[in-house]
Amino acid sequence: MIRALVSPLDWAGASGEFDMTEARSFVPAAGRDWLLPFYDPLLRLLGEERIKETLIEAADIRPGQRVLDLGCGTGTLALMIRERCPEAEVIGLDPDPKALAIARSKAERAGAAVEWRQGFADDLPFEDGSFDRVVSSLVFHHLPPDVVRAALPELRRVLEPGGSVWVLDLSHGGTHGLHGLLARFASHQHGDEDVAGQLPTLMEGAGLLAAEARPCRRTFMGPLVLTHAQAPG
Repeated sequence: MIRALVSPLDWAGASGEFDMTEARSFVPAAGRDWLLPFYDPLLRLLGEERIKETLIEAADIRPGQRVLDLGCGTGTLALMIRERCPEAEVIGLDPDPKALAIARSKAERAGAAVEWRQGFADDLPFEDGSFDRVVSSLVFHHLPPDVVRAALPELRRVLEPGGSVWVLDLSHGGTHGLHGLLARFASHQHGDEDVAGQLPTLMEGAGLLAAEARPCRRTFMGPLVLTHAQAPG
């Protein structure tokens, strides 16, 4: 869970990036670092690709567009987008350097050109109007409500006029179903509110337009909601 800034940034070394883990804490991709080797195999078993296909199809990514995968984790969604939309430019952002290392390794094995960046949703390291699409899968329920409210204006800022944001997430704050059980096993605290249910209102409050949420599908992890909105212009 993202909390307050507590110490200066350090260099990450060979990766050439800032190591933000010394500055801010967050929920790792698998809930705990020791679970990370099991993260991709478990999600494949739970049908991760079928879930993320729904998001990719809805986002309607076109050739030449720039796409930000917010909270990319080990890179599965970003790599799927690159495979299905090879003429799109895809950037994956996550605060977890260990997950990003796995994402880079997967991209190298696949020969996929994806840019991986370390950063946080409420302080995006990009210029205004950098992206045509922002997509996010199973991330927002990890965030405290105050971070969600701070992140949405950032998404609005980095979108091109007329660009859109697409968020696929668990309803009920991710506390129900198998995901809730796994979260308790990993001692992982979620946000206290049903963020998925509030996203349309919060998005419009951040200046995004035509925000809409619709039930997507039921999974072993719990019911999913797909929320989208558009930047003015």
